[in-house]
This record gives sequence, C-alpha cells and structure tokens, in this order.
Amino acid sequence: MGVFHIYFTILSLLAPLMVVIGVGTAWGKMGHPFPAQFITVLATNVTTPALVFYTLVTTRLSNEIMATVASATVLSLALCMAISAAALKLCKLPVRKLLQTTTFPNAGNLGLPVTQLAFGDSGLTTSIAFFAVCSFIQHTLGVRTLPSASGMPAPWKSPILIASLAAVACRLLGYAPPQWIMESAQLLGSMTVPLMLLGLGHALALIPASGLRLGALISAMRLVFGLASGAAAAWLVGLPADMIGNIALQMGMPCAVVSYMYARRYTDMGDAAAGAVLISTAVFLVIAPFLLWLLGSPVAG
Repeated sequence: MGVFHIYFTILSLLAPLMVVIGVGTAWGKMGHPFPAQFITVLATNVTTPALVFYTLVTTRLSNEIMATVASATVLSLALCMAISAAALKLCKLPVRKLLQTTTFPNAGNLGLPVTQLAFGDSGLTTSIAFFAVCSFIQHTLGVRTLPSASGMPAPWKSPILIASLAAVACRLLGYAPPQWIMESAQLLGSMTVPLMLLGLGHALALIPASGLRLGALISAMRLVFGLASGAAAAWLVGLPADMIGNIALQMGMPCAVVSYMYARRYTDMGDAAAGAVLISTAVFLVIAPFLLWLLGSPVAG
C-alpha cells in the first residue's frame, strides 16, 4: 500500500503537466486552429533563450558544476548514440535514418517541467544546462547524421546558444544585467513550459499511428539506453547523487517530437519515428512516478 501511495502521490503531482498536454491534444483532435509554426518559432527563438539566460545568470550553482553538467550531457549523448547505433545495426535497421530518434530525448517541453517538479529549482537549473547543450547538438550535429539533410542554419546562429554564451559571459565577468532585462527575461521565460506542453499535445494529436510496431522498438531503445547513458555519464564525470538522478531522468525522456519532424522531412522513416514518439511518451507518463522514486527525487521521499 505504501508503494501505491507514493505512486499515486507522484502521479497527482504530474497531473498538471498531463492536463496541459491533454488540452493541446484535445485541441488538435477537435480541429481548432492552432498556430503550431508560430508557437514553435516563438518558443525556440524567444521564450526558451530568455528562460536559459535568466536561469543560468541567477542560478546558485558554481561555474565548475555547470561545466561538469555540460560535460555529462555531451558524454551521455555520445554514449547513447554509440549504443543506439550498435543496436540498430544488430536489428538490421537503417542506422542513419533512426539514430537521431533513438538518441535525443524530449528535454524541452517535457524534460524541463518534469525535472523541475522532481528536483526543484536546482533541478531546473541543471536541466536548463542539459537542455541548452542537448538542443544545440541536436539541431547542428544531430540532424546532420540524417541522409540528405541540408539547408540547416549555421550552428552559431542558434538563439539558445547565443543566450547560453551571454549568460556564461555574465557569470565569468561578474556582470549583473540591469533589472529590467532580468525581469523581461523572467517574464518571457515563464511562457516556455506552457507553450511547449501545449505544442507537444497538439503534435501528438496529429502524428499518424502507423509504424507503431517499429516505433515500439525504437521507443524502448530511447528510454532504456537514455537512462543508462545518463546515469553512467553523470557518475563518470563526478556529479553528486541528486544530479546523477537528474541527468538520468533527462536522458530517459521520450523521443523528441522534433526528431519525428526531421525524420519525416529527410527520410522515409517518418511513420516509425511518429510511432516512437507516441509510444515512448505514453510509456514515460505511466512509469514516471516509478522513475522519480528510483532516481531519488525528493517528491518521492
């Protein structure tokens, strides 16, 4: 009974996230107008960079810890990519077409709110650093693993990268931005999580259900390899126990919706990627309370 009590307690804490995702899904199913492209561009180019800048400037974590988190992120993605490539090849599946879907987690519109819920404000700071590095790698190096991927913008033009570098410069130079800049960044950044959750729900409503069989295999790789890679990388770079759980949780997120979009655009595996997003998201929401308990989240204590 104690285990069930903990499970449903954590599930109730996740309920607001699922409600917002559900609103986006219902909106899409009912066919109401939804400016998905506008919201994606707004979140990617404005609100998320604002959230990244504000959080990295105001965090109490030391510069050394932030650098270690960045190192753990790069290492965990490299480990996950290597393991996924070997597994895809063993299963005789097209490695280049599916590698991005199995490697990169939904660290933004699901990872940020879940890790904040699980590990508090310090958890949000860690996940922001993880997300900034992960997002930059996915949209630059990651997408270029796909065949025929071309026309991508230059890496240094990424607003998230620019915001991250600006925040790092402020911390290293000891510069405190004017209050109006920080309040503006905080206000814009507060829009990020609701926009991302609504966008995720709407995207899930429109993703075709074909390719579920292969999608189930890909989603299993994403969740299992992600968790293992995140925990191993965080342990190897020497992060404290709570941050190991945080990185593992971030890496154990479902397949990123943007991976499906890239797969549909640049490959013929769009349906398989869609099935992976659908199944991995559904499975994650079911097992999330258990994962929070397993990874030492305070809300599961």
